[in-house]
Amino acid sequence: MRLLVNGASYEVAVHPERTLLSVLRQELDLTGTKYGCGEGNCGACTVLVDGEATRACITPVVTAAGREVTTIEGLAKGETLHPVQAAFVEHTAFQCAYCTPGFIMSAVALLGRNARPSESDIRSALSGNICRCGAYVRILRAVKTAAEQLAQAEGKA
Repeated sequence: MRLLVNGASYEVAVHPERTLLSVLRQELDLTGTKYGCGEGNCGACTVLVDGEATRACITPVVTAAGREVTTIEGLAKGETLHPVQAAFVEHTAFQCAYCTPGFIMSAVALLGRNARPSESDIRSALSGNICRCGAYVRILRAVKTAAEQLAQAEGKA
């Protein structure tokens, strides 16, 4: 089956019911997407499928065929971090960082559909992601900063 991941096309010979997460990590060596609970509850495995936050650990790979999959590795443009990634660094919005890719991907999905989210919108969009280290306040600040920066950049365009 053909997968479009981070703008590149891949032909993979895998069982269609394998999880998108296992194919990304084991076949394509894209290990930024993490395995957490295996049940879609913690958000560590979040990727974007056609811009929508998707739990890769419970998504059969066949459902991603022919659709645009974006992983954490696909956000930066060369050495330039995506604004959400940069804001996470600026606010040290992580501790162990295991959950960080999932939070970032959920935030990118939110900002893709709502350029000016309220704090309530951010909390709601990230409610399916768990940080065992408790960096929630810094994560919230980072997403607010990224939203502001993206809104300013949009105003200048």
